[in-house]
Amino acid sequence: MKKLLAILAALALSLPAWAANPTVEMKTTLGTITIELYPDKAPKTVANFLQYVKDGFYDGTVFHRVIDGFMIQGGGMDLGLKEKPTRASIPNEAKNGLKNQIGTIAMARKPDPHSASAQFFINLVNNSGLDYPAHDGWGYCVFGKVTQGMDVVNKISKVATGRVSYYQDVPVKPVLIESVKLIETK
Repeated sequence: MKKLLAILAALALSLPAWAANPTVEMKTTLGTITIELYPDKAPKTVANFLQYVKDGFYDGTVFHRVIDGFMIQGGGMDLGLKEKPTRASIPNEAKNGLKNQIGTIAMARKPDPHSASAQFFINLVNNSGLDYPAHDGWGYCVFGKVTQGMDVVNKISKVATGRVSYYQDVPVKPVLIESVKLIETK
């Protein structure tokens, strides 16, 4: 009986490790960003993002929209600013109680609230105007937060930008996302 209790106690102590949130490491040409994801708050969004990570979709994409004092956006275009083909859009989970605060990652989308697919942005400031319900009754779904590398995010936010074709706020010197991978949590 003592052995059984000892085993149960050991299992109970290890439960928090089993329940740890998934974490990804995003290597860019300006440094590495570590992001903790919140599947309990945005399960479909996190599953979608992680599938793109597992597929290697983000490797070789760029931060194509950088607005200092607002956000940095990436995850959908290659070096030539050609949009990569994506899977179907996902439902907007912005009603999850998470806020677009400094360092959070949220899904980018078109005017249709349920049009997010692969692109994401990292908030540089508290962007309460993007929180549910926002101007369109939905807002933008936050699904994680930068846990390491905000200095890198801020470095990206300070790069020189310009206009390329009909795109605005494009880094003059591309900021490449070299790789995004799921890392083991402790």
